[in-house]
Amino acid sequence: GKLGWKSSGAYQEELKKADAQYGPLFAKYLQQDLKLVAADPQAHAIGERLFLTYCAQCHGSDARGNKGFPNLTDKDWLFGGDPKMIETTILYGRNGQMPSMAAAVGTDTDVENVAQYVLSLSGSTSDPIKAVFGKTKFTVCAACHGADAHGNQLLGSPNLTDKIWLFGGSAATIMETIRKGRTSTMPTFKDFLGEAKVHVLAAYVWSLSNDSKVIAEK
Repeated sequence: GKLGWKSSGAYQEELKKADAQYGPLFAKYLQQDLKLVAADPQAHAIGERLFLTYCAQCHGSDARGNKGFPNLTDKDWLFGGDPKMIETTILYGRNGQMPSMAAAVGTDTDVENVAQYVLSLSGSTSDPIKAVFGKTKFTVCAACHGADAHGNQLLGSPNLTDKIWLFGGSAATIMETIRKGRTSTMPTFKDFLGEAKVHVLAAYVWSLSNDSKVIAEK
């Protein structure tokens, strides 16, 4: 404009002011154990603001997730739910890859049978006969999800024995997942937010699935 004002310049100026004001506070928290940060009321409030600004678009303002974006208020973690693992996830991001398994499973009938077996693992309504046949084909799934279907956090493979579904738990949706696979990406925030802010944010996210009284005692 005529006065040389640019929205990007104003935004950068605000960031500089905020960093100057809160930088020492974030630096202090960075030196503390994540569980201690989670128990700090001021850090919790800051973490909540960071979450609502940078995370709520995908995970929801209540952190209960959306289709393809995990619920952060339960204890079902794809890559691990201890504080440091959450911090690592936020810093460096994650890439979840479920390949198409249609060819490996077999025919359309085999895909349907495996879907019924997967439903049976969590006690969901399923066809018991089809589930029996599906169990024999599940061996190709066990490489990632485990023979007991409890998943593998090293790979980000979900537990199939609970009723927590990232993309939906109907027979049709499970069959679609088997046929087409799934891809989900968690972006990296290390460069964007910096390690100190991520540290506070990770503490807040961890607190969402852990009792505040227990946090204070640890």
